[in-house]
Amino acid sequence: MAGKSKSVYICSSCGYESPKWNGKCPSCGEWNTFEEETVESTPKKSSFQRSAPSVLSGTDSSEKIRTLSQIDTEEEVRYSTGMGELDRVLGGGLVKGSLVLLGGEPGIGKSTLLLQICSFLGKEHRILYVSGEESVRQIKLRADRLGVTTPNLYLLSLTDAESVCTTVMASKPDIVIIDSIQTMNIRDINSASGSVTQVRECTNMFMHLAKDMEIPLFLVGHVNKDGAIAGPKVMEHIVDAVLFFEGERHQSYRLLRAVKNRYGSTNEIGVFEMQDKGLSQVENPSQMFLSGRPAGVSGSCVGCVMEGTRPILAEVQALVTKSSYAAPRRMSTGFDFSRLAIIIAVLEKRAGLFYGTLDVYVNIVGGFRLDEPAADLPAALALYSSLMDMPIGEKLVSFGEIGLGGEVRSISNISQRITEAQRLGFEKCIIPKMSLRQIDPKKYKIGIIAVSNIRQAFDYLRKDSGQ
Repeated sequence: MAGKSKSVYICSSCGYESPKWNGKCPSCGEWNTFEEETVESTPKKSSFQRSAPSVLSGTDSSEKIRTLSQIDTEEEVRYSTGMGELDRVLGGGLVKGSLVLLGGEPGIGKSTLLLQICSFLGKEHRILYVSGEESVRQIKLRADRLGVTTPNLYLLSLTDAESVCTTVMASKPDIVIIDSIQTMNIRDINSASGSVTQVRECTNMFMHLAKDMEIPLFLVGHVNKDGAIAGPKVMEHIVDAVLFFEGERHQSYRLLRAVKNRYGSTNEIGVFEMQDKGLSQVENPSQMFLSGRPAGVSGSCVGCVMEGTRPILAEVQALVTKSSYAAPRRMSTGFDFSRLAIIIAVLEKRAGLFYGTLDVYVNIVGGFRLDEPAADLPAALALYSSLMDMPIGEKLVSFGEIGLGGEVRSISNISQRITEAQRLGFEKCIIPKMSLRQIDPKKYKIGIIAVSNIRQAFDYLRKDSGQ
C-alpha cells in the first residue's frame, strides 16, 4: 500500500519541521524562513508487524576500537592546493577524507578558485569535477581562459547525487569537487533541487562518501539574500570546514574566511585579487589596503588588526561635519556601529570634545572590517583629527583599546603589530602604556609612543603637528 502525501513546513535556517506555517521559527527564532514541502508518509504497520527495539539489535564493532597510541599519524594526511592563501585558511592544506563547503555570492569566484587549484593538484592526483550548473563544454572554455590544462582533471555534468556517488566509487578519484550542492537531488525525495530536505540529505550522502573512501570533497554552496549559505544550518554541522568568499562586486579584492574548521584555526584569512586570468594571491594585504592613501588630509589614521597569526594594517577614515538635520547622523562602514557610539561618548565625556550637533562618518578603506578592540585608538584619533581639521602624520600608526574612563588599555600580539608597521616603513607608533611590559622598545627602529589615556594621545598629535 503506497503512502499518502502530506505537506510540512521546514525552516530553511535550522531545518525545524512544523505541520503548519509560522512567521517565526520556534527553534532558531528567524522570521519568514518556513518553506512548504511535500513528503510521502510511510504506510502504517499492523500491531503484529511492529516490534519493540532491542539493545542487542546492533552489530558488534568492538574490533574497531583503537587507543591513541595505536593510531598511525606518520602518513601525510594533507594535500597542498598550490595556493598558500587557501592552505592558510584550511589550516595547512586539504585533509584526506574531509568535506569542505565553499560559499559565497554569485560571481565572487568560487568556481574559479576551485578550477585553478586543479592545475596544481592535477600534477599528482586525479580530480573529478562534477557540475550541475554547467556543461562540460562550458567548463572547458573556462579552463582554457584560466590556463588549466592538466590531464588528470575529469569533468562530469550530473545532478543525481546517487549517480555521482556510484561514479566516484567506481572511478576512485583522489579529489572530488561538487559544483554546486543546491543543484544535486535524490530521486526518492519528492522535493525540488535546492530545497531544505534535498540539500541536507545530499550533503549527508557526500559526507559518508568522503569518509568511507577517505578522499577530500569540495562542495560549492550559494548564499541567500541575507548572506548566509542557502540551506539549513544542519548542513554546516555535517561538513568539516565552512569557507566564505567575501568581497564587493565593484572591487577586485576577495577575502576568504573560515567560519568552521575541524582541522585548523578559524581566525585566518586569505586575500585574493580577481584578474583577467583568474584569482591571484595577495601576499602583502597591508600594502594593498594602504595603497592610494591621501597625504595631508585630516581624519585619516592607520590601525592594525590581527587575523589569526597575520597582522594587517588598514586605514581608518573619519569625517566630522556640520549636520543639516535635527538629529545628527552616525554612519560606519567596516567598523562596529555600537563601538563607534561608545567612542564618541568617551571623547565627549573624558576629552571635552563636542559631537552633539555634528554628523559623524567612519569608513575602513578597501572593504576591510576592523572588529577587534585594538581598532578603538585609531578610530578615536581619526575622529579627533577630523574634528580639529588637523592631519595626522603619514608615517604614524596606532592601536589600543579605549575604556569608558578614557584609558588606553593593553592589547594582545603587540610585538607582531609593531614589526608589521616597521616593515611597511612607518616611523612612529602610538601604543598603550601597559603594553610596554610585553616588549623591549630598544629592539625596534620605529619610534614608540606609550600613552595611558586618550588625552595623552591627543596631546602628542598636537605636538607632532606643531599646534
